[in-house]
Amino acid sequence: MSSAALSPPPSDTPGTTPSPLRRPTLLVLCACVLVAQSMVAAINLLIPQLAASSLHPSPTELLWTVDAYVIVFAGLLIPVGALGDRRGRKGVLLAGLALFAAGAALSALAASPALLIAGRGVSGAGAACITPATLSILVQLAGPEGRARALASWTLAIGLGGLAGNVVGGAVGQFLSWRALFWLMIPSAALLTWAVAVAVPRTDRSPHGRPDPLGTLVLVAALVALLAGIIEGPAHGWTSPRILLLFALSAALTGLFTWYALRSPAALFDPRVFRSRRLRAAALGTATGFFGLFSLFYANSQYLQYVKGYGPALTGLAIVPLTIGMALFPKVAARWQAASGPRPAVATGLFLIGAGLLGASTADAATPYGLYACWLLVISAGTGLCMPALTVGVVSSLPAHQAGLGSGLGTSAREIGAALGVAVTGTVLAAHDTGAGPASFADAMSPALRVVGTVVLVATGLVTLGYRTPAGRRPGAGTAPAP
Repeated sequence: MSSAALSPPPSDTPGTTPSPLRRPTLLVLCACVLVAQSMVAAINLLIPQLAASSLHPSPTELLWTVDAYVIVFAGLLIPVGALGDRRGRKGVLLAGLALFAAGAALSALAASPALLIAGRGVSGAGAACITPATLSILVQLAGPEGRARALASWTLAIGLGGLAGNVVGGAVGQFLSWRALFWLMIPSAALLTWAVAVAVPRTDRSPHGRPDPLGTLVLVAALVALLAGIIEGPAHGWTSPRILLLFALSAALTGLFTWYALRSPAALFDPRVFRSRRLRAAALGTATGFFGLFSLFYANSQYLQYVKGYGPALTGLAIVPLTIGMALFPKVAARWQAASGPRPAVATGLFLIGAGLLGASTADAATPYGLYACWLLVISAGTGLCMPALTVGVVSSLPAHQAGLGSGLGTSAREIGAALGVAVTGTVLAAHDTGAGPASFADAMSPALRVVGTVVLVATGLVTLGYRTPAGRRPGAGTAPAP
């Protein structure tokens, strides 16, 4: 593969420069990713209502109603991000909003579990277009000087999307029909489509490469097999033939893609980008942070409903403290990163996530909500400190004309970490929960969160080593990624 694929061009279109990032553009792009992210969390609070609905879904169909969105979303992120670089990011974003709305309409009208699952998959494909396109447009428009602040806003939108999903999903689950959630998404997507058309300028396309359908197919199949294995591992057993086959298939397809990409003149992306120590550390840190966050999300809703006795709507509101640090600390992190480089903010943030999970593991039926909320605030502060720097670390490790690919890689790391967090937590919960009432769940949640918190702290050490500054180089936000 030519080394040109790893070096930024002077300009994708001679004589043109990206428009400066304006506040309306930033708000519209953040609103798009907020809505896409909200559907990851919202469906979880509707599972009891769906189980009792006229569709009569089986336990397996309920699982796929949740997982179809995530698997399609995560599986398509990298190829769709690269497609946006080559064919136009704004066009991919508009297509994503249309797919998202079409999937929501299919889900709202579903007369069978199969149609509901299909609608969720179509919406997941739309979200896969939306997420990397919004991030890569921000990278193009903000420029090196404003990139950290713009990506901090984008990261906050992801956190607010999780909050919105919990709040809206809880309210719908308690007061409305589950179909109302999907009907709500259709006008939301239509409004965002109009806003994108008006407020978001087109950015330059990458002049490098051609479509790579074979490489895309192999990579998507590898990611889908990996995610399916992670998600279904707790239900079938991690050593069951089905799960081992999925993991083996993913590894074989990943090896096949690597072999193919190193020999193709127009591969989807060059695997040698992972020679960058900074990219590897940022991807691991991103996966680690979302591993911890989604473990908490999975246990939190059950703890508040089963142990504390909250209704779905109150459960959605009770997670609000998780957004406070996400809103307040990115600005602190940006200043810290500018003065000292990303390493201190990343290390401190991930450490706080791990420590907060260990603190939350002490909660039981007698724990006041105020004390539990304090641990949520610790996790929130850690997320606000580390996630903007980690996002910058992934995106800045690739040249500007590959911003879509970079955002796809970063978001794939998020989704894989999130799926692992849910799977590991579910496995430990199942091993310790005797089903003997609220006290049993609280007793099972403690070891689950302790395991996840410990893994986060160990991974924090590895990520911190990856961010070490080479001798003789002044630390700072603008330093080049270490090879």
